[in-house]
Amino acid sequence: MTTIKFSILILNIETATKNCSVSISKEGKTIALKELNDGNYSHAEKLHKLIEQVALEAKIELSDLKAIAVSKGPGSYTGLRIGVSAVKGLCFALDIPMISVNTLQSLALSVSIDKGYKIPLLDARRMEVYSQVFNDKNEKIRDVHAEIIDSDSFSEFLNADKVYFFGDGAEKCKEIITHKNSVFIDHKFPSAKEMSVISFEKFLKNEFEDVAYFEPFYLKEFIGGISKK
Repeated sequence: MTTIKFSILILNIETATKNCSVSISKEGKTIALKELNDGNYSHAEKLHKLIEQVALEAKIELSDLKAIAVSKGPGSYTGLRIGVSAVKGLCFALDIPMISVNTLQSLALSVSIDKGYKIPLLDARRMEVYSQVFNDKNEKIRDVHAEIIDSDSFSEFLNADKVYFFGDGAEKCKEIITHKNSVFIDHKFPSAKEMSVISFEKFLKNEFEDVAYFEPFYLKEFIGGISKK
């Protein structure tokens, strides 16, 4: 009997930080990527244009997709809402499943180390960050936390081995975390590129979200600014 193989094409969307990022993956490998990080949250204006561009680069139609993955957080409240809303609309229209990807997990995949720990950090308010801890094999060592950074932060890991900090929350930690085992890596943002392998694994396991009821992983309640008018 001849087995017919179909390409598993997945659209990956990352909007949890100021990096608006879109990729197309085929069997877990990124085949097209478009990103915009202009220092602003311009996702509402740019996201659908990036989706069009990445589909054109991959030479596919959106109807060829088998699923759409979205970065679920933690991260910017507004950014997450924009990404999730867009993905829900597309999944409904195309009648395909929705996959959610932990933002810190995909960020962790952007850095490779031989030994020690990786701690991706996303900026929260003031001296607070969202963090998660992984080992050199990308295995989760500690769940996602929202925490205020001080000189003792992550000491249990720093006292044991080298610790690599990265993400948009790492910059404000440099002068506070001064342990000899701390290493800071600049210019790392969550990207749809690293989402590809995770979304494919979830697709194979049928780990899909309920499109109607899914909510982003905010971790903290949204606090709106006070109008200055």
